[in-house]
Amino acid sequence: MIIVMNHDATEQEIDNVVKRLEEVGFKIHLSRGVERTVIGAVGDESKLNDVAIAAMSGVEKVLPITRPYKIASRDFKQEDTVVKVGNIEIGGGSLHVMAGPCAVESREQLLTAAEEVKKAGASILRGGAFKPRTSPYSFQGLGEEGLKLLAEAREVTGLPVVTEVMDASLLPLLCEYADILQIGARNMQNFFLLREVAKTDKPVLLKRGPAATIEEWLMAAEYILAGGNPNVILCERGIKGFDTYTRNTLDLTAVAVVKHLSHLPVVVDPSHAIGNWRFVHTMSVAAAAAGVDGLIIEVHPNPEKALCDGPQSLTPKKFARLMEDIKIVTDVMRNNRKKEE
Repeated sequence: MIIVMNHDATEQEIDNVVKRLEEVGFKIHLSRGVERTVIGAVGDESKLNDVAIAAMSGVEKVLPITRPYKIASRDFKQEDTVVKVGNIEIGGGSLHVMAGPCAVESREQLLTAAEEVKKAGASILRGGAFKPRTSPYSFQGLGEEGLKLLAEAREVTGLPVVTEVMDASLLPLLCEYADILQIGARNMQNFFLLREVAKTDKPVLLKRGPAATIEEWLMAAEYILAGGNPNVILCERGIKGFDTYTRNTLDLTAVAVVKHLSHLPVVVDPSHAIGNWRFVHTMSVAAAAAGVDGLIIEVHPNPEKALCDGPQSLTPKKFARLMEDIKIVTDVMRNNRKKEE
């Protein structure tokens, strides 16, 4: 449930409500908006029969949250969540592009890619040090050496780094090097791992599973939010369809739906959704027009020699051209919003 406090409620009144709810076993999540403070209370609502929260000083109203995802819902927080990564704000009205190779293969490959994507306008560097692959014989990543190369690339370019965490045992190592922890599609419902990343202070990029419903996706985000980490970024990366021409089906409908249901920022991964570089440009522009908060795009200096996902990777030249078109779309949308205001 949520407790909406009066606009002039004092800190003491807010503290009193929080303490009373905690006394009967509720876990509390505070959301301070521009006009109102909202207290999210997660727990056994039957216990409220003996607690007159609505009668407490400073309380405007008490509302139930009917959706199974409580903290992730718009009922809990009307304002969009902004996730800060250094001086970058994801969800703050700008579109941020995360770009780089699927996997870190070598120092030369990574630094070349990092410098090229930064020059084209990317604000975050992506790259996998540990790679979950369908085949045990495929390239599995460089591990810690790959993380060290990502850290060097960050030092050279100034771009923060997003990389995937596959196992809870790797979290301490990943937290040393990564600015954003990525939970891959295969691990979206690895609830133990979700609970562990919730204990960190790192932003989490949560990819939608290939067969996950929107509700299941938001429930996975709820694990992280309920565990104490409010910095969750949702990532649509395609769902399984019946057609085999593309790798997956990019569900741009989910962008609009999730932005209606949840306050969390949403990014799109057209590279994994499509699996073919020819269509990444078009789908990236379409995602920008759909109002996403970011894109995560695979870029490789030499895709035909890539050890991982070469067929879906853009060359630096193609990526630069894409960034030009994304800027056109976002500028048009920004100007239209200004006219409406």
